[in-house]
Amino acid sequence: MKRKKSKTVKVALRFRMLDKGKETLYLDYYPAVIDPETGKHSRREYLGMYVFPLRKRNGELQTNKDGSHKYNPTDNETIRIAEIIRNNRQNELDKSNIYTETEAELLKAKERSKGDFIQYFKKLSDEKREANQDNWSAALKHLKNYTLKTDKADTIRFCDITLQWCEGFKNYLLTLETRENITLATNTAAAYFIKFKIALKSAHRYGYLPKNINQDLKSIKEVETRREFLTLDELNTLAITPCTNDLLKRAALFSALTGLRHSDIIKMKWNEIQENNGLFTLKYIIQKTNKYQELPISAQAVQLCGERSNPDKPVFEGLQYSAYANKALAQWIGAAGIVRNITFHCFRHTFATLQLASGTQITTIQKMLGHKDIATTMVYAKTLEEAKREASEKIKLNF
Repeated sequence: MKRKKSKTVKVALRFRMLDKGKETLYLDYYPAVIDPETGKHSRREYLGMYVFPLRKRNGELQTNKDGSHKYNPTDNETIRIAEIIRNNRQNELDKSNIYTETEAELLKAKERSKGDFIQYFKKLSDEKREANQDNWSAALKHLKNYTLKTDKADTIRFCDITLQWCEGFKNYLLTLETRENITLATNTAAAYFIKFKIALKSAHRYGYLPKNINQDLKSIKEVETRREFLTLDELNTLAITPCTNDLLKRAALFSALTGLRHSDIIKMKWNEIQENNGLFTLKYIIQKTNKYQELPISAQAVQLCGERSNPDKPVFEGLQYSAYANKALAQWIGAAGIVRNITFHCFRHTFATLQLASGTQITTIQKMLGHKDIATTMVYAKTLEEAKREASEKIKLNF
């Protein structure tokens, strides 16, 4: 078994004379060691302990036969404690020299496992953007509340996380009452729990969780819901209906013509829209999956982008996900006479559903939407069939 190679470090207790006749105690490391606070090599560790050597009437220092200074009983006790600290430091360094590489890594993993999972989850949440971050933040809020309820604390160490505790969080989400005795929607709970599972998987991958609890933890099964979309007539009505936020209007219609998510439209830059013989292609990285995509887009979609600007500038500069934007969207939808609950993401649904209705192959739509699994795209086929069924029941004869 391979052993770690390291130099033997000797630790000595030293005294340094300061002004006003007192001495500070410090540890001297040879050779130098890494200071955990600065990350730099250092030979000295000051202990924050002081003693006053005794003096004669003429002011000279009193010394022992070996030349060391004499101290009163209280200072001798301080020196004894400092020597204990020195011995502990020396023992720690001696032990590290005899650990195998495997043992040393196990010790590091043990230290990592004492970290706070809540803070780790918050760090993951802070790295997300816009609407996705809102979802992570909401999941974090419920995780904190659950931890306070079960552990009477706002933290939980990685090493204290068990499968039973994780199952408890799932049950907490499924039974949580939001208002007026109404429980959290199943699909909302499922979305929050997915974030929780992602955090568990990440913590195991980077050595914080010793066991991959995520693989034994079943997700919350989502309930199938109807995906709202706009008909072509409704889309045309919206195109001629004024909106208080013209930037939002153009971005929403652009989504309906391309199938792009709000997050991808926000970060889209002019240099990503390329033209070749009058044909346009959007070459970009999908925000959600971090995958490269080349998407053919129509001239009409490019027209909605406005006048071409600096290549590195956002196409829809100033577009944001906010309560103000959502309000403007709802007012625009209402002004067009549409009474259903239409969100910005419904314009992506509209693209997929209208493509299906016009005869575009499901595999082509899958690639245009950037879906990894065709089952995700097939949901739109079911939505379209439901819409056709509803339409078939609207015409009735009196006989």
